[in-house]
Amino acid sequence: MNDFPPWKVWMLTAMLVIGVLLSIPSLLTEEQRAYIPEFLPQPSINLGLDLSGGVHILLEAQTEEFQEQRLQTLSDRIEDAMEDDGPTIEIGSLSRRGGAVTFTVRDEAQLDDAMERVRALTQPVGFTGQRDFSVENEDSLQIVVTPTEAGNAEAIDIAVNTATEVVRTRIDELGTREPTIIRQGTERIVVQVPGLDSPESLMALLGRTASLEFRLVNYEADPNMALACQAPIGSEAMPYANPADGTGCVIVQRRVMVSGDQLVNAQQGFDQRTGQVTVNLTFDGTGGREFGRVTQENVGRPFAILLDGEVLSAPNINEPILGGNAQISGSFSVQSANELAIALRSGRLPIELAVIENRTVGPELGGDSIRWGGLAGMIATIAVMTFMIVTYGRFGIYANVALGLNLFLILAIMALLDATLTLPGIAGFVLTVGAAVDANVLINERIREEQRRGRKVIDAVQTGYKEASRAIFDANITNFIGGVLMFSFGSGPVRGFAVVLVLGIVTSVFTAVTVTRMMVSVWIKNKRPTELNI
Repeated sequence: MNDFPPWKVWMLTAMLVIGVLLSIPSLLTEEQRAYIPEFLPQPSINLGLDLSGGVHILLEAQTEEFQEQRLQTLSDRIEDAMEDDGPTIEIGSLSRRGGAVTFTVRDEAQLDDAMERVRALTQPVGFTGQRDFSVENEDSLQIVVTPTEAGNAEAIDIAVNTATEVVRTRIDELGTREPTIIRQGTERIVVQVPGLDSPESLMALLGRTASLEFRLVNYEADPNMALACQAPIGSEAMPYANPADGTGCVIVQRRVMVSGDQLVNAQQGFDQRTGQVTVNLTFDGTGGREFGRVTQENVGRPFAILLDGEVLSAPNINEPILGGNAQISGSFSVQSANELAIALRSGRLPIELAVIENRTVGPELGGDSIRWGGLAGMIATIAVMTFMIVTYGRFGIYANVALGLNLFLILAIMALLDATLTLPGIAGFVLTVGAAVDANVLINERIREEQRRGRKVIDAVQTGYKEASRAIFDANITNFIGGVLMFSFGSGPVRGFAVVLVLGIVTSVFTAVTVTRMMVSVWIKNKRPTELNI
């Protein structure tokens, strides 16, 4: 038992003391933690949705509309390519039918050049050997551009991944703690926000695409067409976001002056002249210069501010808007303006998300879960401790001390990792109580067996720990692998259980083998017993 010189004993003791101290904030309420000095670390475990209550929302990507947007974007890029990538190529109007973009080239001599320009707009899809769009020449002068299956799948995958990060950013901006945002399948995103009482505002924020555009109004269009929400070629009819602002639609040019992609900041504010609630925007250098140039060239003309395809306002350009700053005013409350600013700051959703499921979990259910789970853990702990003392005496006391330290260490590590405790995690704690003393049962029984063989005290203890440790490590390695697999491939409750299980395996082996061996070693060194009562 010479494995524990004084320096090692003090080092392990210090580690255990630090672990216990780091676990204490998780056992205190918010009010009690306020009394802890600010300079001391205060890591604490976050409670999951099933314990603290909150909101569960399931979002689904609208892939059909996304594919239509891809075709619209492709149409715009084709028009630009025919004008800007060399000598202008005259083409007929582009049409989007049957999930493809079709147009005709007026001059047959320019057909090959037009095909090359369109092919240059396509991109390879991973290592599939395919491109995201196929370009074919049909019916003499007609060109058909069709999305490929691989291109659609990759575009949707990228869009949903990006949307997941945008959703995460928006929720973080709200100041919520430890939300769960995970992708489910190819088209869905699961959002769980503990501690939130009402899902309505959150759903409105997450579902908002936040596609911001500034476009010039086509003031030459027939007012009757605006009332009928019809637009001439080259323009679009956009409805008002607030019906009180007007009837019909606003006819705007298709070309976007500045978009939300060029924003660097958006903040809720107030108009200094009217006191009206506004959203103040700051563009990047390119966006600011373009906005200034367009407003300088169109003084006296109206322009429209569009959000998600709806007109927020359509003011006149009274003077050039320079400096890269702009202001949106409308029928905003402070809350709605702040939510819009958050949506714009976090970026535009590349694909529209629809809420297909939402539910609110009350904190009362979580409180009951904590109470009953704590009661179950307490009963299990008391029962196991009583059994260990009655069965193994002093060695049972050592095992019980190790068990208590094991629970404190699990709490401390979870707090340091900023992990979330769920209801299955509490079940993992109860399971850990039994698993933690299981190792000591093996060790103590092996020491008894060595005593029956006539070994002396030190030899019996050394052999008992050495031989039992092999079986303990083998058994716990298989459990550890199972826990890692559950965490890797599971989700929600399964991962919550796996976190506590894996941490419990590591800490229980450490406390049951190393810590109890240290205590036994110190006792034998100081007392030098001639026999063991075990």
